[in-house]
Amino acid sequence: MRHARGFEWPTLLILLATYAAWGFGSWLWGSTAILSILLTGIAIAQFSSLQHEVLHGHPFRAQWLNEALVFAALSPFVPYLRFKDLHLQHHFDPSLTDPYDDPESNFMEPAAWVKTPWIMQRLLRWNNTLAGRVLLGPALGTWIFLRDELVQLRAGNGRVIVGWGLHFLGLVPLLLWLRWVDMPVWAYLLAVYLGTGLLKIRTYLEHRAHHAFRARTVVIEDRGPLSYLFLNNNFHVVHHMHPAVPWYELPALYASRRAHYLRRNESYVYRNYAEVFRRYLLTAKDPVPHPVWPVQSVDTGHSDEGFQP
Repeated sequence: MRHARGFEWPTLLILLATYAAWGFGSWLWGSTAILSILLTGIAIAQFSSLQHEVLHGHPFRAQWLNEALVFAALSPFVPYLRFKDLHLQHHFDPSLTDPYDDPESNFMEPAAWVKTPWIMQRLLRWNNTLAGRVLLGPALGTWIFLRDELVQLRAGNGRVIVGWGLHFLGLVPLLLWLRWVDMPVWAYLLAVYLGTGLLKIRTYLEHRAHHAFRARTVVIEDRGPLSYLFLNNNFHVVHHMHPAVPWYELPALYASRRAHYLRRNESYVYRNYAEVFRRYLLTAKDPVPHPVWPVQSVDTGHSDEGFQP
C-alpha cells in the first residue's frame, strides 16, 4: 500500500515513532536508568526491523532516500551496508542454512565441527537453545561477525571498506546525542545487547535444515507484541517468497493462502512465540553440525558431497 505521493505511510510512521522512543529512552537515563536501557533496547530492535524493510525497498521508491532514513548507526557493531549485502545474499533460497553460502546460517559443516575446540562446542550448543541464543547469542554473533569483517578489511575488500566508512560517519550523530543526554556509552551498549537479544528470538528458528529448500523457512502465526517488534517477519516464508511486499501486508497475504504456504514449506509452522519458548527455551532445536550435509538435495542440485561452497 503506497500513498498516492509514492510512499508507504505505515512504515514511515513506525520509523518516526521508533526514533522518538529511542530518543526518549536515552534521555531518561538521568532519571531512571533501568527504564532508559529497556526502552532504548526495544527501540534499537525495532530500528533493526526497519532497516530490514529499508533494504527491501521501503518506504519510498527512491532507495537513497530510504537509506538516508536509517543512516544513524544506532546499532554500532553492524554497518547498514554490510547488513544489506549479507541479507540479500541470504535471500538466495537454494543456499538457506548452508554454513558457507548462507551468511545467516547457524550450522557448521560436520568436518569443521569435529575440529572445533570443546569449549567453543559447548558455547555453540548452548547457543542453540532459545535462552542461549538470547543471552549468549549477541556476544557470540558479534564476535564472529567482526572477526570475519576484519578478514575482509585486511584483504582490501572495497565494498566492506565503504560499508564501514559510512558506518563510522553514522556513529557521529549517535555519539553526539549520547553526550547531550549524558547516557554513558557502557549503558548504551547494554541497550544494544538487549535489542540484539530480542532480535535473536526472531532469527532463532527462521530456517531449518531440510533436503528441499522450499521447506526450510518457518511461519509463526503470532500477531502479538513480538510480531509487531519484528514487523511481521515471523510470517517468514511469505517474506521469502514475496520480499518486496511491505511488512503490514504479510499477515493478510498469509491468511488468504495459508494452505498454499504451509504446503510450500511442508508445515514448518508454530502457533505463536509462546509455543516456541515452551519447546526450546532450554532445549536445543537443532544440532550445530548441519544434519543433512551429506545428503543430496533434489531442489538445489547439490551433489552427494553436500552443500559445498
